[in-house]
Amino acid sequence: MGSLGFGVNGTNFKKEIMQKKEMVDHPDHYQGGKFEVIDIIEDFKLGFHLGNVVKYVLRAGKKDATIQELEKARWYLDRYIQSLNKE
Repeated sequence: MGSLGFGVNGTNFKKEIMQKKEMVDHPDHYQGGKFEVIDIIEDFKLGFHLGNVVKYVLRAGKKDATIQELEKARWYLDRYIQSLNKE
């Protein structure tokens, strides 16, 4: 069998799979302190809009630019407030 660019015994392939898994299962930008963001959202039963507010606030500066993350949080908060005003 020839090499498929996986390195010795597929080590590059294994490393790539692990990196992809980490971006899906517990990515660094959602880690911090004692709790993972998803645990906070679920524990407080925040729902979609408020969950996203918390997500973007807590990851601000870890994934994308801080201002961009905070603007996303504000967008979800504004949208949630608008939905409450319609009720």
